[in-house]
Amino acid sequence: MPSSAVRFPGALGAELAARLDAPLLPPRAYALFAHCFTCFKDSKAASFISSALTEHGIAVLRFDFTGLGASDGDFANTGFSSNVADLVAAADWLRANHGAPSILIGHSLGGAAVLAAAGRIPEARAVATLGAPYEPAHVKGMLKSSVAEIEAQGEAEVELAGRRFRIRREFLADLDAQPQHEAIAKLRRALLVMHSPVDDTVPIDNATGIFVAAKHPKSFVSLDTADHLLTRRDDARYAAAVLAAWAGRFVPLDDPHRIAGEAGEVVVAETREGKFTQTIAAAGHALRADEPQSVGGLGSAPGPYDLMLAGLGACTSMTIRMYADLKKLPLERVSVRLRHEKIHAADCADCETKEGKIDRIDRIVTLEGSLDAAQRAKLMEIADKCPVHRTLHGEVQVVTRTA
Repeated sequence: MPSSAVRFPGALGAELAARLDAPLLPPRAYALFAHCFTCFKDSKAASFISSALTEHGIAVLRFDFTGLGASDGDFANTGFSSNVADLVAAADWLRANHGAPSILIGHSLGGAAVLAAAGRIPEARAVATLGAPYEPAHVKGMLKSSVAEIEAQGEAEVELAGRRFRIRREFLADLDAQPQHEAIAKLRRALLVMHSPVDDTVPIDNATGIFVAAKHPKSFVSLDTADHLLTRRDDARYAAAVLAAWAGRFVPLDDPHRIAGEAGEVVVAETREGKFTQTIAAAGHALRADEPQSVGGLGSAPGPYDLMLAGLGACTSMTIRMYADLKKLPLERVSVRLRHEKIHAADCADCETKEGKIDRIDRIVTLEGSLDAAQRAKLMEIADKCPVHRTLHGEVQVVTRTA
């Protein structure tokens, strides 16, 4: 996953530190990620989810809010409103330098921030929250006894998640002043609310509040046993996979290089994304081909020989299945493992070619089910009758001409 460090001016004029995570191939969409109140852009949740989304072709910009992490500025001078403004500034930078964010993702208080910022980012089509509070003022509960001191003294230093933060009275007032219900009701974007029912930092009833306040289209997905900070990679990857699949209904995520072929033909064309990357149209489906990075490719898809083996393996399995069903044999499942290599012709006792090298394919067929020895032997015989197998062994004429 290509990842680059970038900096851009935030809403209060301070330079914000950010990281742009991109897929190996040109992004199909751009997303903006807002971290939680006590987190940074490099928190596990932000890192894990960004990494997983790149696997779905989505580039993600994650950044530290003013005064946090590697960003400049004084956190004490910030508030929820400035966080929202920082998000808008991040969207402006992304739009000017790469592509406008069509997906907004917010974790915890960052979730509340993307809900408030969405109306100021016109290209945003999908908004997703993870463990977000219904009202920004929920954060005051994390400050506990310090709230009284902040109100009385004007400011106080508090410890949150093992870090020291200076919080001012204006910060609390800004939290209380947010018209969050109105912002959610007027969202006019597709909304995905993701929350863990065992979240002990932001209880699940916050998700209910957000969901009820929002208009359709809206969806809710339980994060099951995940903790609030999504510290387990599997939880973050699950959330990212769901998010990518959901966003695809509202944000165009189609392959920009997709081509079409007529019935009965396969069309292959270069994408020019890398030295060897190809897009394939076959039977109404879009596939890709590439070569490993070790030989100059991007390693983004199977290679030509991989696809050839896949065709032989699929044909073998299908042929065995057809025969077993026809003869009503107790075959439960077929699997085929294949490997291709070049070997010296002299090492093949049964081959007609005796000089140079020849192609060898090792095919291992696994037959599951209560089959007797005779039935297994017959099915293995049938494997060699697969049409692709016979094509590989027969005389093949390839006619090539200029289009």
